[in-house]
Amino acid sequence: MSLYLAIETATDLGSVAVGEPGRVVSEVLFGDRRHASDLTPAVEETLRLAGATFGDLGGIVVANGPGSFTGLRIGVATAKGILRVHGGLALRTAPSLLAAAWAAHRFAAGPVAALYDALRGDVFGAVYGLDDRGVTELVAPACFPVAELAQRSPVAPVVAVGDGAALYADEVRRWTGRDAVGPPAGAPRASALLELLAVERGTVPVDDPELFEPEYGRLAAAQARWEAKHGRPLPRSGGSGV
Repeated sequence: MSLYLAIETATDLGSVAVGEPGRVVSEVLFGDRRHASDLTPAVEETLRLAGATFGDLGGIVVANGPGSFTGLRIGVATAKGILRVHGGLALRTAPSLLAAAWAAHRFAAGPVAALYDALRGDVFGAVYGLDDRGVTELVAPACFPVAELAQRSPVAPVVAVGDGAALYADEVRRWTGRDAVGPPAGAPRASALLELLAVERGTVPVDDPELFEPEYGRLAAAQARWEAKHGRPLPRSGGSGV
């Protein structure tokens, strides 16, 4: 079975992993929003630790957000660059919130909520039903206050993870009845993306990597200001994000 390279850069804590679907061989983490400088060295180190080269890869799986505008752009741009240089690799993707929730399902028997701080009083949030057979999306990833996320959820999750959950710990505790799990334990991990490759509805293929853009969650602040001022979409804008 071919190896996959996994890239997760949606939050302050970035990571890269190498392995087969459902099996992690190596993983490297980096933080402090150093994605631009640390991602490429992390890819090289993760391959070295796995005893592999780019020629051993069969594909890449990358988190598609929502999350940090800059982090997501760096992760996806790096994946696209590797695909251009090393032709024939497949590209698959999964929500970063799902990667965070999946990492938590081992210690939580029931639905898991994942929340990232989206600034301005909002979170990027989603709720998933998870087991080893597959993923059920109970609340799709979106940007809203914690109270609205809780209102949209058909069930109360047994745990909430992510920096957004930690930031709004009191609201989360009232919702779930349990303390939030913040980073690093509650952060998304590239290793979770590899595990999701082996799970039904865990990842989806990207048919045209050149046209692929992350799901930023909302407009970047600068873009929102420009569009409000001019009353029209920013020409050739690449997406939305924090």
